[in-house]
Amino acid sequence: MRLQALFMAASFAAAAALSAAAPAATTPVDVSAALSDLMTRLQLQHAKLWFAGKLSNWSLASYEIQRIEANLEATGKLLPDPSRMVPARDQLQAVRQAIQQKDVPAFTKAYSALTNECNTCHRVSGYAAITIQVPVRPPVTNQLFVDQVAEGRALTHASCGTCHIVEDAAREAPASRPPAPSFLDIINRPSFSADNVRQFLTSSHRRLGPDQAMPNPRLAEYQVDEIVAYLEALRAGLPR
Repeated sequence: MRLQALFMAASFAAAAALSAAAPAATTPVDVSAALSDLMTRLQLQHAKLWFAGKLSNWSLASYEIQRIEANLEATGKLLPDPSRMVPARDQLQAVRQAIQQKDVPAFTKAYSALTNECNTCHRVSGYAAITIQVPVRPPVTNQLFVDQVAEGRALTHASCGTCHIVEDAAREAPASRPPAPSFLDIINRPSFSADNVRQFLTSSHRRLGPDQAMPNPRLAEYQVDEIVAYLEALRAGLPR
């Protein structure tokens, strides 16, 4: 009985050793499915890049460029000839340069060339039926492609700078004497919140504030959102 137990233990040990020595089974990559997934991502990013650049949201455009570059690199690793990605990367660099220069006409031209190169690659690869175009409407409805912070900054300087110091006290000289609270003072208040600012700016009264000293700027809802976005960006940039 004891001999049988020793034999079984030895058998189990041998099986465990063989299992540890055997290479782990690998699941073969479905190259076609992987490429299809990458192309779907690139198509969405291509569309989002267009609206970001056309609306001068250069931060978003730079982000989409980074995602496109990463997916092009991943695509090249799946192709028998990775050099097929080189022309697209070259065109993408021209788009990046236009974004860095914040040049809308140059962006439009480079983006069109990039789109043409995508279609050339499709035809050479045997996928001529897949034709990409400059998008005519946003690819998603739950994203705002305009740069709210930049728009809010311009709006506050134009609408609020007469009375408030918006950014730099050394450079700004509001017309009112004494000036209204600076934006730095406002965002440092314990009571500051996006909801409070929205409620304040959407008041229907002719004048706003506890002393009724501020004329109602009569802002549209999207303008209120832009000012709130700018104030929140200012607050986030403060040293903690």
